[in-house]
Amino acid sequence: MSNNSVIIAPATLQQVSAIEQCAVLAYKPYIARMNKTPAPMVADFKKQVQQQWVHVALLTEKTIGYIVCYPMHNTLHLENVAVLPDYHGMGVGKMLIQTAEAQALEKGLNEIQLYTNVLMHENIKMYAHLGFEEYDRKNQDGFERVFFRKPVP
Repeated sequence: MSNNSVIIAPATLQQVSAIEQCAVLAYKPYIARMNKTPAPMVADFKKQVQQQWVHVALLTEKTIGYIVCYPMHNTLHLENVAVLPDYHGMGVGKMLIQTAEAQALEKGLNEIQLYTNVLMHENIKMYAHLGFEEYDRKNQDGFERVFFRKPVP
């Protein structure tokens, strides 16, 4: 697979079930580690798509990943990003995050903020690799979360 063949596009209501399936497959491995269902597995994707918060990564029309982000104060809040396990390590997540960076610039926002679970070690490492800086850790909504931010140039 080449990154040139992956298309990032706004999600449509017809893609909600593929987005839900992607969330289940991407986050399922964390259930045993966290001893609870990760929040993205129960998100209201239909509502998020209707609010135009979701973009999908498409490979020959197949949804292989998605990102949920929206403006919050002077930042872009990256709510959720996931890629089907068969496509991990191929740069799809990076492409989705670059989409969020472009959205922040378009909206005149100066920073992207996100959080992940303290037990999602892979995510913590990935966000640091992509230039995000950890700025807080706390329990929120019953989850131990690690908070990151990245300035938008």
